[in-house]
Amino acid sequence: MHLNNDKEIVKIEQSRARLSELLKQKYPERKPVCYLHSYGCQQNVSDGEKLKGMLSEAGYDFCDTAENADLIILNTCAVRENAEDKIYGIIGEYKHLKNNNPELIIGICGCMAQESKTAERIKSTYKQVELVFGTFAYKQLFDMLYEVISNRRLVINQSEDDGNIIEGLSAVRTSSFSASVSVMYGCNNFCSYCIVPYVRGRERSRTPDAVYDEVSGLIKSGYKEIMLLGQNVNSYSYGFPQLLRKLNSIDGDFIIRFMSSHPKDASHELIDAIVECEKVAKCLHLPVQCGCNRILKEMNRRYTVEDYLEIVSYARSRITDFSFSTDIIVGFPGETYDEFCQTKELIKNVGYDNIFSFVYSKRSGTKAALMQDNISEKQKGLWLRELLMEQRETSQKLLSRFVGKTVRVLIDSDVSGKEGYVCGKNSEGIIVELMGSSELIGSFAQVKVIKAMNWALLGEIVI
Repeated sequence: MHLNNDKEIVKIEQSRARLSELLKQKYPERKPVCYLHSYGCQQNVSDGEKLKGMLSEAGYDFCDTAENADLIILNTCAVRENAEDKIYGIIGEYKHLKNNNPELIIGICGCMAQESKTAERIKSTYKQVELVFGTFAYKQLFDMLYEVISNRRLVINQSEDDGNIIEGLSAVRTSSFSASVSVMYGCNNFCSYCIVPYVRGRERSRTPDAVYDEVSGLIKSGYKEIMLLGQNVNSYSYGFPQLLRKLNSIDGDFIIRFMSSHPKDASHELIDAIVECEKVAKCLHLPVQCGCNRILKEMNRRYTVEDYLEIVSYARSRITDFSFSTDIIVGFPGETYDEFCQTKELIKNVGYDNIFSFVYSKRSGTKAALMQDNISEKQKGLWLRELLMEQRETSQKLLSRFVGKTVRVLIDSDVSGKEGYVCGKNSEGIIVELMGSSELIGSFAQVKVIKAMNWALLGEIVI
């Protein structure tokens, strides 16, 4: 933790020192071990890395399985109901761990833990859980753990946003070459189906200098990929295109990606920054959610299909190969089949390299949860299959534009089930598979594309 004159940072450091001393007394011959697992979006994963950074500085080591832990923390997601059901199932399975080890601390945090209904359910049903804290309480992590360890009682902290962003907290990152950097938190959009503004709060942006310093430090440490995060980076208070240009000026060999963008705030200025900054990936994840204007209005998305297509057209006028990906919700309350077909038509018109599609999931507390929904789950499932077939038929054709070209790829992993192959993404965000050893992971390679598949490209390293 890098200390500064901020009183809150000093207070956090004092709490950390107090917890560290308690842990040394409780575990005199070893460090306590924590199992922390993050579910859901990349913002959650980033939050989990910061929590690990705090716990590490307090004196914790980490393990890969809950069975070996002294502390279990599940960093939860609340976007879809089945995500919450999964967490409750896992907590239920952990009851036997608590029975075998009464000193074990089990906690949940994140978006699901910010909901009042979660605290009530934990108190009434899941007695093995002793710690529940929401998205704004991480600053009190040391005090909460001290209280649980000292008094062995349930601690619940669902404090609301105080508007402050604490800079200088360290992180234990999961990758040595790819790092996520949050540029803002919260959301002001209130899409009718989305719980995020209620559990993540209103928008708060970090200063450009704070983001610049963090990214610059990561590049100096050898990181090759920076993923800028925000619920809607386009509404970054200090100007997101300007931030991209500022980060692009940092010396080093790296690529900048970001998510997510809201179409209502996507501007020509943003496209220009992407095109003109050589270190910014030439792709945009722009969630459209639906291709019908009536449904978009019901979703409170505040743009039309025509507005969306204008942004796509402008980007493609700047770079022919400019890549788009998107999110789509199938079966929104009141949607008809004809309206669903308008979404399929939009897919054809845009030519997405990738889509992430989901059946509508009702979230209590949102406006859409009160809307009449006459579409059966079976029908929604059939529509989803139809949508995926539509995309599958066009993907290979779209990706074929890269065949014969040489592209720059940041290799990030082995290919599952294909021994001797690795993969990564090019500047357009397309997966590229190639023959190579694991030693290539974390490095850039020039790759000639020899084949287009319907989900990825196949290539070979150019010597």
